[in-house]
Amino acid sequence: MIDTENLTKKFGETTAVDSVTLHVDEGEVFGFRGPNGAGKTTTVRMLACLVAKSSGSATIGDYEIANKADQPKIRNMVGLLTENVGLYEKLSAYDNLDFYGRFYKLGEQKRKERIEYLLRLLELWDKKDVAAGTFSKGMKQKLAIARALIHDPAVLFLDEPTANLDPEASKTVRGFILELKKEKRTIFLNTHLLDEAERICDRVAILKTRLVTIGSPEELRRSLSGRKVKVQLQLMDDAIISSVKKMGYQVEEVTTNSVVINLKEPEKENPAILRAIQSAGGKIVFVTEVGSSLEDVYLKLVKGE
Repeated sequence: MIDTENLTKKFGETTAVDSVTLHVDEGEVFGFRGPNGAGKTTTVRMLACLVAKSSGSATIGDYEIANKADQPKIRNMVGLLTENVGLYEKLSAYDNLDFYGRFYKLGEQKRKERIEYLLRLLELWDKKDVAAGTFSKGMKQKLAIARALIHDPAVLFLDEPTANLDPEASKTVRGFILELKKEKRTIFLNTHLLDEAERICDRVAILKTRLVTIGSPEELRRSLSGRKVKVQLQLMDDAIISSVKKMGYQVEEVTTNSVVINLKEPEKENPAILRAIQSAGGKIVFVTEVGSSLEDVYLKLVKGE
């Protein structure tokens, strides 16, 4: 659905996006993460045909972002939530969406159906006649999300969709994104919240002007630490540690009642390890797989921590 090859954007002597090559599947929730100034928003603006690329190429569906004849088609098939919500604050919530529905040339009946559907889904229907300027930051954010979806786009670019939202509203938006995914809608998500990326993204790309890495949350976590299991015991002793090491496994961490072991395939290796621990007198309480978080991966790759 979205393909870029060496996509680059320069502002004078400054390179904001440097040779980014990636592919996003139809129906995928694709996370984009990076520090401020990494080029995330600039990448989205190029893909949405709001700023021109400097070099490289990119397509949305069958359309090329640099082709002037294709640009109106791309704009019609994408929805965009920007960092600045940019609502008409004197207009009601309903009239804001009606204005953009008219902009996209939706018929009257279609506009009414889409407006009611979106406002109800985002829990704003009872505020439909209230001026947007009186809304809280969170309500404005939800209205802006509805605006991005008014024309039923196939591709949705979301720049920090849960910014300014309280936990309950954030949960509503995350659930909404997952519902959109069920409709095979492609979602390109810029987010600073790594736990949000872990919850809803199929894959995550880390950008620092150039693409640093890309993969599923699980692949990224394992790329940093491999796979580990933590065996919790009633009491740890040297005989238990020795029994694990004799099997050729690396023991990473030991406490008075637990041991962390590096493994390649826990599903296959765990049974033999647990038998050895029990034979050495260990009384097992429980076993869990442990690993790095996306935050650990991000800090290691971007900040070297």
